[in-house]
Amino acid sequence: MKVWTYLLLAFTMITSCSSHSESQKLIWYNNATINNILEDPDKPEEVVRVAIGISAQVFYISKKSSDYKTLIEKATRSFKKGKTYNIGVEIKTNMIRQINEVK
Repeated sequence: MKVWTYLLLAFTMITSCSSHSESQKLIWYNNATINNILEDPDKPEEVVRVAIGISAQVFYISKKSSDYKTLIEKATRSFKKGKTYNIGVEIKTNMIRQINEVK
C-alpha cells in the first residue's frame, strides 16, 4: 500500500509542476530598465505598479507572490541605478513574473 501512495504522490508532484510552467506564458522585455515604481492607488495591499521603458508601459508585481521580495529588489535596483534586466510579463495579466540578469 505504501508503494502506491508514494507513486501517486510522485505522479501528482510531476504533473502539478509541469502544468504550472506550461500555463504561464510570458512576454519578454529584454535589456529593459524600470523607470518608475509606485503603490497602486486602486489596490495598494495587492500590487505595486512598475513602468518599463521610455514609453512607460505599466505592469504590476503582486505583493502576494512567493517571490515578491526578489522581484521588488531587482525592480528597485533597476529604477535607482539604471540596471537593465530581461523582464518576463505574464500574458493577459500584466504581472511581472520573472526578472533575470542580462547575459
